[in-house]
Amino acid sequence: MTCAACSLAIEKSVSKLDGIGEVKVNLITNTMEVVYDNAQLDSDAIIKAVEKAGYGAEMSIDEIKVEIEQKHQEEKLAFEKRLKISLLFTVPLLYITMGHMLGLPLPEWMSMHEAPLTFGVLQLLLTMPVVYMGRSFYTVGFKTLWKRYPNMDSLIAIGTSAAILYGLFALSQILIGTIQHDMALTMLYVNDLYFESAAVILTLITVGKYLESRAKAKTSDAIKKLIDLSPQTALLFKEGKTYEIDIKDVKVDDILVVKPGATIPVDGMIIEGESAIDESMLTGESIPVSKGIGEQVIGASLNKSGYFKMKAERVGNNTMLSQIIKLVQEAQGKKAPIAKIADQISSIFVPAVLGLALLGFIVWVLLGYSFVFSMSIAITILVISCPCALGLATPTAIMVGTGKGAEYGILIKGGVALENTHLIDTVVLDKTGTITEGKPTVTDVISYEIPENDLLQIVASIEEKSEHPLAEGIIRFADEKGISLIEVPEFESLSGLGLSAQIKDSKWLIGNEALMNQNKISMDHYREAFDQLTSMGKTPMFIAKEHELTGIIGMMDVPKPNSEEAIHALMAAGIDVIMLTGDHKKTAESIQRQLGIPKAYAEVFPHEKAKVVEKLMSEGRKVAMVGDGINDSPALALADIGIAIGNGTDIAIESADIVLMKSDLRDVVTAIELSRKTIRNIKQNLFWAFFYNVLGIPVAAGVFYLSFGFKLNPMFAAAAMSLSSFTVVMNALRLRGFKPEKHYRSGASTKVYETYSFRDEVQNQVLSENAPIAHDEDKRDDQEQNESKLELKTDLELKTNETRIKNEIKIQEDNEMKKEMLIEGMSCGHCKMRVEKALNGLEGVENAEVALEEKKAFVTLSSDVDDVILKTAVEEAGYEVVEVK
Repeated sequence: MTCAACSLAIEKSVSKLDGIGEVKVNLITNTMEVVYDNAQLDSDAIIKAVEKAGYGAEMSIDEIKVEIEQKHQEEKLAFEKRLKISLLFTVPLLYITMGHMLGLPLPEWMSMHEAPLTFGVLQLLLTMPVVYMGRSFYTVGFKTLWKRYPNMDSLIAIGTSAAILYGLFALSQILIGTIQHDMALTMLYVNDLYFESAAVILTLITVGKYLESRAKAKTSDAIKKLIDLSPQTALLFKEGKTYEIDIKDVKVDDILVVKPGATIPVDGMIIEGESAIDESMLTGESIPVSKGIGEQVIGASLNKSGYFKMKAERVGNNTMLSQIIKLVQEAQGKKAPIAKIADQISSIFVPAVLGLALLGFIVWVLLGYSFVFSMSIAITILVISCPCALGLATPTAIMVGTGKGAEYGILIKGGVALENTHLIDTVVLDKTGTITEGKPTVTDVISYEIPENDLLQIVASIEEKSEHPLAEGIIRFADEKGISLIEVPEFESLSGLGLSAQIKDSKWLIGNEALMNQNKISMDHYREAFDQLTSMGKTPMFIAKEHELTGIIGMMDVPKPNSEEAIHALMAAGIDVIMLTGDHKKTAESIQRQLGIPKAYAEVFPHEKAKVVEKLMSEGRKVAMVGDGINDSPALALADIGIAIGNGTDIAIESADIVLMKSDLRDVVTAIELSRKTIRNIKQNLFWAFFYNVLGIPVAAGVFYLSFGFKLNPMFAAAAMSLSSFTVVMNALRLRGFKPEKHYRSGASTKVYETYSFRDEVQNQVLSENAPIAHDEDKRDDQEQNESKLELKTDLELKTNETRIKNEIKIQEDNEMKKEMLIEGMSCGHCKMRVEKALNGLEGVENAEVALEEKKAFVTLSSDVDDVILKTAVEEAGYEVVEVK
């Protein structure tokens, strides 16, 4: 299959069979899925229906079709070989036919004036290898024409065949003139050789086909690289010994050992030990998560530091990685190529031209004119109507457009991506690594007791010995400020709390609020600063000397320098912007307000990102998804246009249609601008492809011959054909002057921001299933207020939402027992999940839900559970229980 018309032909052919329920043909993966009644049909009958349509098929039972990937690579190599051989013969052909126009020397024995027959034969000999290498254009083109599904190959076959056919006729006349020593006849037709037109057209189209085959071969790379993420082996712990086994042999409930720096083999739960787990490739969380006994770990994530044992819970095709692979496959299957404008035209134009040529031949024969005269009329109609320029109109503009994009570091994977991009009206942005830098950065240093640089020197010196992810950000910040480190003689890592160190007879503590509470260190002076940092989605790190708090360092994954400008430029272009992130709600709100993003979704898992994109598309929106992580790959593949950040993962890059090599969000705007101008250029090209030809068709048919004796010479017909091709190419080359417009940040936004926690929406059904995800413009206009009213309204909405959640949690049957716990130390979504897991794991607890803003846990009991047991569970998780009632 080579185009959308091919897949349509197969669908129609198979659908005609009795017992067929559904047929889905995927042009990208060269596969077909069929639902059928096996009482009426078998696979052989379906394969025969495909063959009847002019194609081949075979059964495939592998879920991940390696043989398809091999065929893609073989196809790319075949087009590469075809292109090299075509160029080898086309270049000397152009020299022979066009060289004299440029004053280039040509030996007399092949000169058109001295040796016209040799001149013509040489052209034919050089053209034939090119035609042979492009024979698939003819086999597919004429086959689809015969099946009444003409496509681009049909246009190429008809156009070049007309040129070759008349070239052969002209060569025969030259031969006759040479034999009869009729120089007038010979010189009349020596200019009517159009072999080079056919060869050049075939070669140029082959260039486009080669580029398409390269892009097509890469579509399966995303699947291959996803598979490569999972380790090939796992360490099985059995009867006190460790054995290395194949990953395929891991079974549910197996105990596995995971060493520092190793990739976690499958999904499961930690049963011994603890570690910081880097889940960024799957969840988008920029900071590795500390996990201990009873907590879930995800296969293919990276164990950063500790040693632990885990129980396998989901293996094989049930792991989260396997589900992501499946999502990417399904999304690629749903993304059918758009119907090419030229293919749509060809379905009407090609049969019409053939009919006119045949009609012209018959009419002039019936009028008593000679066979040669009538054939000349028919061939003239074909030549002047030759859709060679039509075949060039789209691929030439696309080649120039994609080349211009590459100049600006925007890699566009083929014509479909370039064509679809101009329709985009909604851009969905991943946060971590796309909008933000993707790494924790020091944003605030608050110190009242000692100078700021002295505090940083002590903290960075202690953190240098730590493997905690935040340590990298602090050390980097200290290095940027030129702060030298000092010796730390005594150091201790406190699991889940922070660090302890001894420097010059003073004990230093660095860590979270739970560490401060455990050591009875008062935080009253810093409470306001702490609340301010957490409200902005920043991670606060407390520093205490002996038993006195001396400062707080705030850290955050900060926005990239150009993100704000890019977002405002998108909105200025009338494009809706939505942010999706796996981070918790507070962080999303902070980034959203900093950059003026109207809508954001937080705590979104990979498959949920794809669901949001799918919902937007179902509402008739044209959606571009911009991301950089593995967790974004399903959404990238599903969206109308997937745009990957160049410094992201290979899988995200392979799943996307466009790659921004400079990792600059402003290039999203540039890509959309380039697409719009390219499509405008293509439409202009289609006009010029027909302008001369359509005007000349009545003249070519001889309508003025009887009245005025005027008949269009095939040479002028070919000149018109060549002129249209020349005009199309020159017009496409105008795209080389494309320059992206300058975008400037607009004034402060007064829009009402909407931030949703996907977890709360799904679990508590706060947001109705039927509520539109897309932003309601009328409602937004009505709600635009000044900044102070905005803050008040947003706070009120958050409190109302929390109250509604709280009320839903508390609505229970009368015989249920409920307890409310006031807990200190919780500051983020991970704290919330950790406390909920600790409480829900207790016998007698039916449900435990944490309201993070209120610092409370609401516990529903199925049987009486002592307050001490509840309190102990929470404190073991690293938090302080102030009250239970």
